[in-house]
This record gives sequence, structure tokens and C-alpha cells, in this order.
Amino acid sequence: MPVNLTANAISAINGGDVNTKPLVQVVDIKLIGSTQERYRLLLSDSLLTQHAMLATQLNDRVKSGRVRKGSVVQLIEYICSTVQDRKIIVVLNMETIVPECEIIGNPNMFNESDTMPQKSVPDRSSGSTQLTNNNNFVAQNSTRANFSKGNNSSFQNQSNNVQNYPTMVQPPYQPPPNYKNHGAIMKNEAPARIIPIAALNPYQGRWAIKARVTAKGDLRRYNNARGDGKVFSFDLLDSDGGEIRVTCFNAVVDRFFDIIEVGKVYMISKGGLKPAQKNFNHLKNEWEIFLEATSIVDLCLDEDASIPRQQFSFRPISEIEHTENNSILDIIGIVVSVNPCVSILRKNGMETQRRILNLKDQSGRSVELTLWGDFCNREGQQLQEMVETGFFPVLAVKAGKVSDFSGKSIGTISSTQLFINPDSPEALALRDWFDRGGKDVTSQSISRDVMPGGSNNELRKTVAQIKDEGLGRSDKPDWVTVKATISFIKTDTFCYTACPLMIGDRQCNKKVTKSGNSRWLCDRCNQEFEECSYRYLLQVQIQDHTGLTWVTAFQESGEEILGCSAKDLFVIKYEEQDDDRFAEIIRNCLFTEFLFRLKIKEEIYGDEQRVKITVVKADKVDYSVESRFLLDLISKVALNNGRK
Repeated sequence: MPVNLTANAISAINGGDVNTKPLVQVVDIKLIGSTQERYRLLLSDSLLTQHAMLATQLNDRVKSGRVRKGSVVQLIEYICSTVQDRKIIVVLNMETIVPECEIIGNPNMFNESDTMPQKSVPDRSSGSTQLTNNNNFVAQNSTRANFSKGNNSSFQNQSNNVQNYPTMVQPPYQPPPNYKNHGAIMKNEAPARIIPIAALNPYQGRWAIKARVTAKGDLRRYNNARGDGKVFSFDLLDSDGGEIRVTCFNAVVDRFFDIIEVGKVYMISKGGLKPAQKNFNHLKNEWEIFLEATSIVDLCLDEDASIPRQQFSFRPISEIEHTENNSILDIIGIVVSVNPCVSILRKNGMETQRRILNLKDQSGRSVELTLWGDFCNREGQQLQEMVETGFFPVLAVKAGKVSDFSGKSIGTISSTQLFINPDSPEALALRDWFDRGGKDVTSQSISRDVMPGGSNNELRKTVAQIKDEGLGRSDKPDWVTVKATISFIKTDTFCYTACPLMIGDRQCNKKVTKSGNSRWLCDRCNQEFEECSYRYLLQVQIQDHTGLTWVTAFQESGEEILGCSAKDLFVIKYEEQDDDRFAEIIRNCLFTEFLFRLKIKEEIYGDEQRVKITVVKADKVDYSVESRFLLDLISKVALNNGRK
């Protein structure tokens, strides 16, 4: 069927038109971009072609084949911007009219001269008038339009004689008079159009977005070669689900820090766009907005219900086992335990708070969540009070950081947000699962040196099998679970003095010694301090019906075995010298049956190779759960014997 593209659409768009909604043809498509997929199109109006960038939210049109080479499309929303002295069309929305079509006409690449004013010149040979541009003829006759007689019957008269029409070039687009500046320089002062966050890119000259603040960072001060400075950032979410980070420096901080509030909706315009720094920005957007002295931030007084208050992309806890270190992600789980808040001395000498809690979900895994700073006494204290009353709340974590120190765990960062019992479908489903029996389901922890992959974490072995099967003698450690009883604990050296300073988000934990001025000295950190930490280094003998072996339990597993911290036990034994109480604590652990998660690895001590067995987790046997495990094991054995 005949397809008539909008005449002179390319010239009109380059002249400023944003309202025509022209029909154009896609002559070529090219995938570009390294950090995020973007498509560059070559658009044609049958006379001229022009490069265009496709907004990322339209990428699926190309991937699905709805837009391809030869497609005729109608541009719904579009703008033309100048980038590096070259004009380019940015397509924000479009519709496919004809999915596939032969290339129409013989178009040439657009250049600036094609939009310059034209004047009419009489054609003395034919008596007709033709339009010229820079004294060059742009159209000679109707054959330049390349219409065929068979496909353009509307251009034939009743005698089937083809009548020649000169091709008319549309005059350049002029902005409405109300938006003109009557001074020496013409300037379009029309309000910038509100566009989706997903459509933002550096090719746009004027834009505005309407979005809700979902997170606001602290005001931070820095010092570098350029001098002192200050910076803060906040995250935005719009009604289309697009997210982007906004950053302010120095004088701009003074303008906007106090007026930005989490949960409020703002209209923002006249900011700069730069590539996002992925080391500090976890949002799924390749750009970041930098507000400037001319930027405008207006609070929207009317609440916009179309913009969600928060957007999550939850990952099951089981997937965290395979997630790269330092990744930023969202998780949701049931809080099953909350540890007390402890003070930690950072390497810079500043003191901070730390609190560890445990989350579990339907994936059959649990994970440690470490709260830092204000989270400990704010949400952390609230969670502890809930758990102590017997209620296990749902906790959603927005932007938690993955750590692979001693297994996989999650930690809070400055941009982290915690939501207790959020009103979301995921939270309701998790609560229903937990109340219907999920609380009695045993979850495997992925924290504290859990083997990546997790398949062998539930592998049951006896004490004798550790030696008989040569576990730990391969290149990688073996991870097994052993049900055994504690028969002996060495009490002469049950702990050591450790460095309390923080290196990044981890405690140093290096052994420290007393210096000449009675202060503790860490050789690794090369710093002195008044107080040190005390960490367990327990040597424990365990046994089952097949034999016995020695294992080593460090801080967390030592607390699980003895039921108190290393510092408390040190004070009882050496400062209070309460030998009876100390002996009672040790005695209460003896001949108690535990499920030990063990890491087994051969190591070299001097010139001797030894197999080292480390306790990564110790749980007292829950006989109800253990009975179900044994019954299930019996059923599997019986089924296998029946097949034989």
C-alpha cells in the first residue's frame, strides 16, 4: 500500500518543531553504549535523514522486532538537541505504523544549510516557480519525490497524465511569540516539558522531571588537592518507576540540603547530567544529576499518588550466596534474632555502634545483617524489643551491601533504608508463610564461612568419616555438619586480646600487646588505644558414637557454645576471680549435644601438614527438628532399597 511520509519532517524537527508528530522511516539501527544498551536510529522523511537516539524505555521495541530497519513510525514525543556541534533527535515515545517497508525515496543526510531561509526563483523554461536554498535548487520536479505511477494514483489526473508538482520545503519552526525574548538574543523561555527519568540523557538541552525523594544521604565533608568541600546526594523515583541520584556540592548544598525531605515530591530542572559513579551509586541508571547554581527545585504541594513512595527489587537470601562482594541489593526477611549493640572503635579513632541480627525467608536460607551507626539505636533497638516479646517482624532492606568476610552477609551503608513490617505484597506473603509454619522450618545460614554454592552445607558426616574419607585434603575446604557432644574445653587460653579498630566495614581483630605506656598496640594498624577487644579462641573436643576430634571455635561460634561473650568470661576469670562461676559456665556446656557446621582444610604449620577443623556455627540440637530429619532419612533409605 502507498506510504506517505511527512514532508520535510527532518527540517521541521531541526528547526524546533515538537508538535507535528510526523511519520518517518527507520533507515538504519545501531546498538551503542557500554554501560547501558542504547539504540541509535537513522530516520528519514524520504528527502533527508537524521540520526536519532532512542530513549532506553523504548529498547524493547527494537528487541521485540516491532521497530526494525524499514519500519515506518510516528514520533509522538521528541526533541532535537545539539551535541558537540551536531544536531541529534531524541525519541521519547513513538508508535509503529508499518512494521516493514522498502526504503522510500533516495534521502540525503541532513546538514545545517537545509533549514536556512528559502526564496522563490522563477523557472524561465517552464514558467513555474522553484524554491532555492543558498542558490542551489532543492527540487527540480515531482520525480525528485520518487513517486511511482502505480503507487500514487492520487497524483494522476482523469486523463492519467501525471502533473508535475514542485516539492515544497516547510519553513523552519518558530517558537510561539509569547515565548520570545524581544532583546538582541532570541531565547525560548517556554516551561520545560516534564519527561520520564528513564528518558534523561545529556543530549537534551531543556528538561524537567517530577519525582519523589526516596532516600537522602548525610552531609559529608571532604578535603582534597582542590581544598575543603561538602557534598550530599538524594535519590529520586518517578511515576514510571525510573530512579536517578542527584548530587550537590559546596554552595549548591547550602541551597538545597534543608529543603529536600524524604517522601516529598519535587519538580527539578536545569541540572547537569554526567555518567553515574557505580562505585557509589547502586541505582539502575547510567546517568546522575548534578545540581548547579541555576538549577531549580520546587516542592509540589499536592500529593501525587501516581508516584510510589519506594521501589524495591528484592532478592531471595539464597541468591546472595552467589552474589559478588560489595554488590548493593534489596532483601526482605523475618527477623529471628537480634544481638546486643556493641561499641566499635574505627581506625580513625572515632567510635561507632554495631548490631548484628539474623533474617530468614522462604528460600531456606538465613543471613546476618550488620547494622552500623544510628541504625543500631533506632531500628535496631525497636527490632530487639519486638523479638524479646516473642514477635518476629518482617524487615525490608533497601540498598544493603554484600560482604564475603567469614561467609556472605549484608551490611548497612549511608544510603541504606530499613522498613519494619512494610505494607507490600512481598511482606504479606512472607508473614503468611512464617505464621503457617515457616517459623519451624530450619534455615541454613549463608554467613560465617558458608561454602559458596551451599550444596555441601547440609552434608552429614560422623567424626570417624572426617579422617576415613580424607576430608580437607583437597585444594578447597570441605564443609560438613556433624552431630556431636562436647566432652572437653581447654580453659587456660580460651580467648585473646584483639584490635578493636575498623578497617572499612570490618574489625581488624589482629592480636594486640601492651606497649610501654600501658596502652594496647596493634602492629597492623600501627595505633595505640586504651581498651582492646576480647575474642574467643576455644579448643574444644567433640565426640559421637564413632570417635572424637579437636575443633577450634572463634568469636561467634564460641558465644553460641558458651552463651556469653569472651570479654564477660575474661572478667569473671581474671578480674573478678570468680572460679566457681567460671567453672559452672564451662560445666554447663559439657556433654551437651550440638549440630556443628565445620570447615575442614589442611594447613601447613612449620614443616608439618595438619588438618584444621573450624566451627563456623554451633546450634544446640532441636530434637523435634532432628526427629523429622531422621524420619525423612529413613524414608529415603527405604525408598532406595525398594527400588533395588
